[in-house]
Amino acid sequence: MTTTESDTSREEAGTSDPASRVTPGRITIERFGMSLGPWLHLADERQRLANPSFDHITAIPRGVTLGAEIRGVDLTAELTDEVIEELSAALADYKVIYFRDQPISSAQHVEFARRFGELEIHPFISGNEAHPELVRFEKGADTGGFENGWHHDVTWREVPSMGAILHAIQVPPTGGDTLFSDMGAAYDGLTDEWKERIEGMHAIHDYMLAFSAQVPDDKQAEMRERYPLVRHPVVRTHPVTGRKLIYVNGYFTSHIEGVDDAESREIITHLIAQAGVLEYQFRLDWEPDTVVFWDNAAVQHYAASDYYPDIRIMERASVVGTRPV
Repeated sequence: MTTTESDTSREEAGTSDPASRVTPGRITIERFGMSLGPWLHLADERQRLANPSFDHITAIPRGVTLGAEIRGVDLTAELTDEVIEELSAALADYKVIYFRDQPISSAQHVEFARRFGELEIHPFISGNEAHPELVRFEKGADTGGFENGWHHDVTWREVPSMGAILHAIQVPPTGGDTLFSDMGAAYDGLTDEWKERIEGMHAIHDYMLAFSAQVPDDKQAEMRERYPLVRHPVVRTHPVTGRKLIYVNGYFTSHIEGVDDAESREIITHLIAQAGVLEYQFRLDWEPDTVVFWDNAAVQHYAASDYYPDIRIMERASVVGTRPV
């Protein structure tokens, strides 16, 4: 049996890799607004983080541009200044660092967090009774999880937190992961047109978007006086690394200053969608006594609410940061 020219064409059309016919990079399916292909801008950061070198800790990269497991550290013991310095450096590099099998008490949790700075007291979420610096997230059949949206923490503060340290006290047998998205990679992945468009813009942040239900009517004026609307740059600069970061989120960003409502919504919608790019993400599967420390400027996070009606108990300490610029 002979192979005809049409047979050969069909065979080639059916077995060719479409990516082999285009220059490496992104291609767009205009009909559905989809883009496909490799995110080439991740390569430099991925390679930079591939071979960590520390003297007092072991860092094992687990994600592409973020996420590293830390070994050789016992959080139940007093840590030396040298270890704290290397943990700070690892956090700046990997944006999310985590530790397994760390059965810390609430007091040890607070003591560890204080090594990195002053701690916040959250006005809207109840804390650990003995340690008000710890926010307690206790979810189960009677209390669902509502953190399942991409956000930075407390951007409604004039000085939002630098980072958060979260301890898993009880976790469900499946589900309940936390996802993190690299806002430096997200900014770098914007088109030049979008970068130019948002350069120098500021956004207004408001706690009422997410916490209005926690504030009784007779306390709203008092709380607004304590926590007025705040203005932050749409693109902030990381205080340690100097990287540009997208700094708007769907939980607390009210609007873009100086543009009409339609344009404000368009800009915010586009920017918050960048957190959903899978290649920018790291997903942490929790085990009992896992402790994670994330950089609240560099990443947004999303707590998957997929474990109902099982119980998930976490405690979080947040370290005060610097004013975004």
